Amino acid sequence: MPIRGVAMGCTDSFSDSIPIPEKNGCRARETVKCAPAALERKDRDDIRVLFASPEVFPLAKTGGLADVSAALPAALSEVGVDVRVAMPGYTEALDLADGKQKAVPLGNILGLGEAAVIAARTPDTGIPLWLVDCPALFRRPGGLYGDTEGRDWPDNALRFALFSHVVARLALGKAGANWRPHVAHVNDWHLGLVPALLAAQPGPHPRTILTIHNLAFQGVFPAEIFPRLGLPSEWLTADGVEFYGQVSFLKAGIRFADRLTTVSPNYAQEILTPAFGCGLDGLLRARAGDLVGILNGVDYKSWAPDSPTARHFPYSACDLSGKRRCKADLQDELGFGVDADTPLIAFVSRLTHQKMADVLPEIAPAIAGRGAQLAICGEGDRSIEQALRALEAAYPRQVAVRIGYEEALARRILAGADILVAPARFEPCGLTQMYAMRYGTIPVVRRIGGLADTVVGQGRGEDSPKRKGTGFTFDAPTSGDLAGAVECALDLYRQPAAWRGMQRRAMRQDFRWMRSAQRYQALYAELVQNVGDDKPWNQSQPTPLELRPTGT
Repeated sequence: MPIRGVAMGCTDSFSDSIPIPEKNGCRARETVKCAPAALERKDRDDIRVLFASPEVFPLAKTGGLADVSAALPAALSEVGVDVRVAMPGYTEALDLADGKQKAVPLGNILGLGEAAVIAARTPDTGIPLWLVDCPALFRRPGGLYGDTEGRDWPDNALRFALFSHVVARLALGKAGANWRPHVAHVNDWHLGLVPALLAAQPGPHPRTILTIHNLAFQGVFPAEIFPRLGLPSEWLTADGVEFYGQVSFLKAGIRFADRLTTVSPNYAQEILTPAFGCGLDGLLRARAGDLVGILNGVDYKSWAPDSPTARHFPYSACDLSGKRRCKADLQDELGFGVDADTPLIAFVSRLTHQKMADVLPEIAPAIAGRGAQLAICGEGDRSIEQALRALEAAYPRQVAVRIGYEEALARRILAGADILVAPARFEPCGLTQMYAMRYGTIPVVRRIGGLADTVVGQGRGEDSPKRKGTGFTFDAPTSGDLAGAVECALDLYRQPAAWRGMQRRAMRQDFRWMRSAQRYQALYAELVQNVGDDKPWNQSQPTPLELRPTGT
């Protein structure tokens, strides 16, 4: 039973610009302005948001969603939003959470085992946290979504159905929490049932926002599971949660959420097209007026060459000497010859078809032929992993492959590399290219999605004041186009003054989370303005972190 059903019709686009359908208003909103001046500060400070995610760094992580789910709530809190985070009670999360309180039992929800809510706080940021504890579902060896062999858990539909039910109860103030949000902000397919569950409530309920981090991962399961999800029977239709004879959690969220967001403006437009809509573009076009792209941000306290948490030689745009030392250490660690003049190219990502990891063996001979070094760090598709290990064996002094993801190693690679190869067949946002730029590591990206929103492409030839490039871009998802962009980067690398200029421009890009948080705050305010004062979600509520026992 797949946890990430890739929908039918999800194809690649080979053009450098995506035709956007505009008739009948089918275009995503361009932006959300900062919180309207009409809202007084005290009113904006009163906005209460329940932020629910299947993973939050450092409690649980498989990818960028965990980074977003840690940094965005912290930034929201800084701009005055009263935000609480909910996530599953994985074993490691229970171990790492701060200030855990006594569990509040919720009973045997959906007949899946005893569940409870544990109040705590996130490490480092101290954001109030609710851990949904159901030992039978979440305390398991292996990964968050699969076993130690990488196979999806066969009961993922039920695991995240239960999580969604508890989040809905928290949103309604029926899970022992003496706090009720104005907005339930849920993330990805894992929580797609929450807007549906709240929409099914007969009385007033919080407004809902679904953020789509990757439309290709839809939580598609056999229709036989539907009776166990706790949804109205009449919703198993094409107008409800049915999807090509199956059930889609993500479709449920898209269908019933009050607002939809994606993680970059360009991706918000792309998913309205058949090329990137993964079979849901029709529904998304129908909801285009409620869809907005808000670019993800970067936590520079964590991802920066001069970060207090850095475990390498610090440096900055004004003084790059530390980067040269980082490069020498990385070359030595990876078994390369230590040579400051040899370009070091990095790939730090999941080893999947989406990330174009399968084309790395095709371009590696050309990279080696230019005398460059290639460092690959990631995990994913077993066949890609095997191909990369064979590549390393063929070029032992120029290619190093590290299977698995280790945060500290990823930081060392970004600090020491000269060039980051970050291609993709589709990319909702991407964080690695933004991290790389702050480290002065020049990205090579495909001009799609969030990659196009964050990297300014540099052309061939001499750098000049007219050129404002912060990286290199290509159009078609082919080894030839990618290799051509890498060639451009290597050509500029041989021009030290021009290269240093691009490094400094890249390092001065500002993708901090505060801007994104202000846009989300404005979206919350817009939703709250549409809730009448007679409804309990607009009344002042006590907001202690503690939970109280409940009979529900």
